[in-house]
Amino acid sequence: MPRLYGFDDQSRRRLRDDEVEPLRAMVSRALANQSNGEVAVWANEQGYRGTMGGEWKDASVGRLFRNPAIAGLAYDEKGQLVDAGHPGVILPEEFIALGEREQDRKTGEASPAHDYLLTDGGCECGVCTQFLTGARTNAGTPGYRCRPKDKQGRGGCGEVRMDSDLLETHVGEYVVAELLKPGIRAQILKAQEAVKQQVQETKEAIRDLEQRQRETGKLYGSRQISKGAFVAAEAEITAALKSHRSRLRFAEQMASFSFGNAQDLVKWWNHAPHGSKRAIVLLLLERIQVFPASARGVRTVEPGRVVLHWRRGIRPEGA
Repeated sequence: MPRLYGFDDQSRRRLRDDEVEPLRAMVSRALANQSNGEVAVWANEQGYRGTMGGEWKDASVGRLFRNPAIAGLAYDEKGQLVDAGHPGVILPEEFIALGEREQDRKTGEASPAHDYLLTDGGCECGVCTQFLTGARTNAGTPGYRCRPKDKQGRGGCGEVRMDSDLLETHVGEYVVAELLKPGIRAQILKAQEAVKQQVQETKEAIRDLEQRQRETGKLYGSRQISKGAFVAAEAEITAALKSHRSRLRFAEQMASFSFGNAQDLVKWWNHAPHGSKRAIVLLLLERIQVFPASARGVRTVEPGRVVLHWRRGIRPEGA
């Protein structure tokens, strides 16, 4: 079992001098309304590491802050805080304040949902082709990630993560540059005709899946298939329906999209509703691939990290 951060030994009789000030600073930042994720980012930037040499995470900071030993305290059999008989790194009242902060964090309002531009099939992992999903970073900022496989084998490789603002700004700059070219509206109208056909095909696929779902339920109800077979089939059909309905929703957005009388396309892009931005991105781009950064902490779009696949007939210079 690893020793507790801030202490020099398992018995916690001696404080570790080079970890005392970092821990006190982390607690001070937490009590100044920084999130655990923000505290973790700050600690890592200062070069501080956990007792096993790993970087701090939201979860590891939270575990440390919930351990009363850092204040020289322990919980008795009634769950009350009592003196543990060993020194503490922080004051007991600071630990109590951390507990109150944790309770406020659990009962307070959650961070407002971020309106992601490229989720639900808008971009994919360049390593395994899994669609990227929206996920906040340890610092609480919105980002995209390839989710690793879960226990049921669903998911991707988990190798790709990228800040949402970085990715969306990069894609937006290329899309706006394309919108400024002569003849782009004619190309968009042509793409919309193809999308309208896609809408009809997707609706038909959804009807077929819904029929399969009803038939599977009838087979199970009449005991012609086992419960295991029914559960497996139901899960597969439900996942397919979710994917198709998501695709249909955005295809219908693309099919009905219109610039209207927008003359200043840059200004239009900067103030357009997210749904309109997404529609135009998907009309111009068939795929957006995102690859891993060359190293952790890279805050730029390195060459080749984001690959844009334009629809047939749309070939920007240098693409």
